[in-house]
Amino acid sequence: MKDTQKAIPDISVLRQEIDRIDTELVALFSARMQVSSSVAEYKRSVGMAVTDPVREAALLDRVAAMSPAETADYTRTLYGNILSLSRAYQHVKLGCDSSLSQSIREALQSAPDTFPTTATVACQGTAGAYSHKAAKSLFSDPDIRYYEKFSDVFDAIERGECRYGVLPIENSTAGSVTEIYDLMSRHRFYIVRAMRLGVEHCLLAPKGKTLADITEIVSHKQAIAQCADFLAAQPSVRITPMENTAVAARHAAAIGGTVAAIADRSCAELYGLDILAEGICNCANNQTRFICISKNLEIYKGAEKTSVILTIPHKPGSLSRMLTRFDAMHVNLTKLESRPIPERDFEFRFYFDLLTDAGDETLLHVLAELSGESEEFRYLGTYEELL
Repeated sequence: MKDTQKAIPDISVLRQEIDRIDTELVALFSARMQVSSSVAEYKRSVGMAVTDPVREAALLDRVAAMSPAETADYTRTLYGNILSLSRAYQHVKLGCDSSLSQSIREALQSAPDTFPTTATVACQGTAGAYSHKAAKSLFSDPDIRYYEKFSDVFDAIERGECRYGVLPIENSTAGSVTEIYDLMSRHRFYIVRAMRLGVEHCLLAPKGKTLADITEIVSHKQAIAQCADFLAAQPSVRITPMENTAVAARHAAAIGGTVAAIADRSCAELYGLDILAEGICNCANNQTRFICISKNLEIYKGAEKTSVILTIPHKPGSLSRMLTRFDAMHVNLTKLESRPIPERDFEFRFYFDLLTDAGDETLLHVLAELSGESEEFRYLGTYEELL
């Protein structure tokens, strides 16, 4: 019986053929990008926007139709990325003359040499809270005003009651403070600095009490999550979330009896409590990231992190093409957080942190792209993060 199976070429032959095709593809891609550059010049001359959604949709349909059915979807994905890169290249060619770019340049030029050492600062909670501790680290002599809720801190900044506000945004073991992310989408502000604060939770109780006496432990829900292992070893103790660790400590001191609080050790002296246990976090290297916000855009020397909010089309490949753009422009994406949009079913708003020097023109190109091609775009600031 004859073997009718088609002979498969040797792998070296196949690779040579791929190399030949790749050489042609690179030449054609380079030629396409040069034409794209000319398109950018034309758009500049007539005042056209870089993005033309109608033409791009038609092009994707056309190239998919030109492909065999089994590779049509792959072709569409490939060309979606090519279009993203083409837009990025056009933005570079067109330069960055947007109002946002101008605001960033002006903020850089007008910024003092150093970050303020004293200011009126809004914090959630009360004395002894970790936000209070972070504010004391960011400013050597802050005038701290305390507010009941995180939303009150944002309101205080918007009303001009305080120049700055300090808020926790992320913990190394418990993750993001989602309430802050949701509030960020509803308020207008700029991030002007960030820092990471080492967090060592202690169990604090009224004088003379022992761990065996405790029937209830109160704290903020993030601190409760960070001390889950310790709390699991106290099965008969009721766990009650409160607005803040320092508020919890103050509550334990006011109630007395058998209520203990998870809080910073400084709260023991502040509220006259004993330390029953220390170092009770699940992880010894427990850190919380705080942001310092302001009503006005301020960019200081040393700023190397930029935060933005984006809402992108709810279509396959939208996020992937966005990430391709960061890669093409050599921008290091250090954080991607998604939060649901309440008024839309299963659609999400994205928060990006980008690592780029404030004076780098690449940053302005990226922001120009994002602002022109997103359903919603907000620039949250460029700032230094203290480690």
